[in-house]
Amino acid sequence: MSSQPRQCDVGVMTRYGHQALRKGRASLPGHAYVLTTTTAHRRPVFRNAESARVVARSSIDPSCWGDARLLCWVLMPDHWHGLVQLGDRDSISLVMNRFKAFTARRMHCTQPGVVWDRGFHDRAVRKEDDVRAAARHIVANPVRAGLVSSVLDYPYWNCVWL
Repeated sequence: MSSQPRQCDVGVMTRYGHQALRKGRASLPGHAYVLTTTTAHRRPVFRNAESARVVARSSIDPSCWGDARLLCWVLMPDHWHGLVQLGDRDSISLVMNRFKAFTARRMHCTQPGVVWDRGFHDRAVRKEDDVRAAARHIVANPVRAGLVSSVLDYPYWNCVWL
């Protein structure tokens, strides 16, 4: 018997994986969430400097966020992390869908085709004290990944507290 999952099993795991990400998801106005989304097929799309600059510029555009507020973000070669505080109107799903659509439309000239994977991961930041700790963790991602020795050497991030 093979230890590899059958092709049909992989599709089932993927479908339930996305459903599991949505299960129990709550969008609480005024709360901060750490959000992560990956590129389609985890392609390192943002090793291309022009593509990375397009998403970086798009990330700071207020029209990308509706009534949510982007507190902190970092763009890695194959994924994006952000710390977002929800407003009164928009859900986490709407905020992420808007971000992915907004950035993908703007990237179309530099990176045709599908940019982002379907799903995303979210984690509510429980206490106000944890918001800045979450921001520090997000912006340190390029250092932990070995891309740079100092976050100051990495061009694709920002934080409202700086």
